[in-house]
Amino acid sequence: MDSARRAPGGRAARPPEGATAPSGGSELHAVNERGGRVRRPVHGVLLLDKPLGLSSNDALQKAKWLLRAEKAGHTGTLDPLATGVLPLCFGAATKFSQLQLEADKAYEAVAVLGVRTTTGDAEGEVIETREVQPVSAERLAQVQAQFTGPIRQVPPMHSALKKDGKPLYEYARAGQEVERKARGVTIHELRIEPGGPSAEGRPTLKISARVSKGTYIRTLGEDIGTALGCGAHLCALRRIATGHFEVAQCVTLPALEAMTEVQRTALLLPAQALLDGHAHVTLDDENAGRFLSGLRRRGQWPDNEAVAVFAAADCLLGTAHVKAGELIPGRLLSPIEIQQILRSQEPQTP
Repeated sequence: MDSARRAPGGRAARPPEGATAPSGGSELHAVNERGGRVRRPVHGVLLLDKPLGLSSNDALQKAKWLLRAEKAGHTGTLDPLATGVLPLCFGAATKFSQLQLEADKAYEAVAVLGVRTTTGDAEGEVIETREVQPVSAERLAQVQAQFTGPIRQVPPMHSALKKDGKPLYEYARAGQEVERKARGVTIHELRIEPGGPSAEGRPTLKISARVSKGTYIRTLGEDIGTALGCGAHLCALRRIATGHFEVAQCVTLPALEAMTEVQRTALLLPAQALLDGHAHVTLDDENAGRFLSGLRRRGQWPDNEAVAVFAAADCLLGTAHVKAGELIPGRLLSPIEIQQILRSQEPQTP
């Protein structure tokens, strides 16, 4: 019996008509990795709860290995000190990872008062200590209001931002301080509350914030400490949301390791999960094939800068924007990627 997935009308699922077909078929098959491990085409988004002490890239590589994925990328880094939501993109989903870089983020942090470090967090060397005077609820409310809304931030030296083509952290590691321009960011929501004593017995603050892209929570913690006249650094940082993805949706690495490969693959969200907020346009087979080949299509669509384009059966083709009734292609999946995604959705046989 033919096991190919059937599209509506009884046809076998395939890339839309008119799209350029891949030459041969070898790209559909898994490839051997050094050491004999077989990699395979994997497409989708894995929501990982990044553990403490692991870099974002190390977490990505671990998940990529567990899934035996050919291609993977993350959607912006979390410091090794930080934990929480880290969307990992595989295969076709990597084409839309930039959208998560643009998304708002939400964090929970703990700041130790009276101690400043070279990095703004517990990983750096202590550069200053001060006595901390009791902070009233009224004063905390004032500082909270001061840092809510549009603010200016000077990026930290220990960051991946580049100056003259070189990441700032490389200058910092060489003991060099370079001038950085303050940047505008937005703190959409901010809550500051007294916390318990730190491991060294110092007073702390609990900080909850929902922020725009480009906001450094380490810098926010330092600036709050400066405003209180005592300085501060972060001893804990957890990302609880990025865009519409929340930490409750995430899987931990130990849980992922304990699963079978089928269970791991079942956790993957489709690539269109990254296109939250995009308008949907569905094309028939003929127009879908031409669109996938990069041709503009005409229709009765209102102007829109963010459109997700589908063929029949909820098959994602890519992104586009609409101007004056023209659907203009943006980032597109390849026919081979579409074929691989459709094959992965076939019922699994024992």
